[in-house]
Amino acid sequence: MNMEYEIVTLEEKIAVGIAARTNNASPDMGAVIGGLWNRFYKEGIYASIPDKKSEKALGIYTDYEGDEKSDYTVLVAYETSRVPQAGEYTVCKIPAGRYAKFVVRGDMVQAVAAAWHEIWKMDLPRTFQCDFEEYQNDSMEHAEIHIYIGLKNLPI
Repeated sequence: MNMEYEIVTLEEKIAVGIAARTNNASPDMGAVIGGLWNRFYKEGIYASIPDKKSEKALGIYTDYEGDEKSDYTVLVAYETSRVPQAGEYTVCKIPAGRYAKFVVRGDMVQAVAAAWHEIWKMDLPRTFQCDFEEYQNDSMEHAEIHIYIGLKNLPI
């Protein structure tokens, strides 16, 4: 798999959704993440989030205890224009900064999983602060997903 990317600089984003903790070595990691997506849509959580900036769902990985081998928080969320007043939501601020942006196309589940396996092998100067996926459409078979990997600000 050819994993080309571009370096982009993003402004801070506010994301609102639901969250769980897991790690990539956990045998139930897929069930934890899949379960969040399932709840997000089946329980109508996505529809109840106020002040959405777009209808692009986000898969966010944050609060890493170390690197990709450690525990982290995963959120399924939408970007919003402000932090909600109340609700049963988890709020995450995606930090402003430099990100490696990967564009992935194909089966929504398989293409994302394959992309992450390749990203984990790459020698990127990752911050392990916040990484996220932005789903450009809701097609399961012909998805387009943008994966953003937080990068350290290294001298040029």
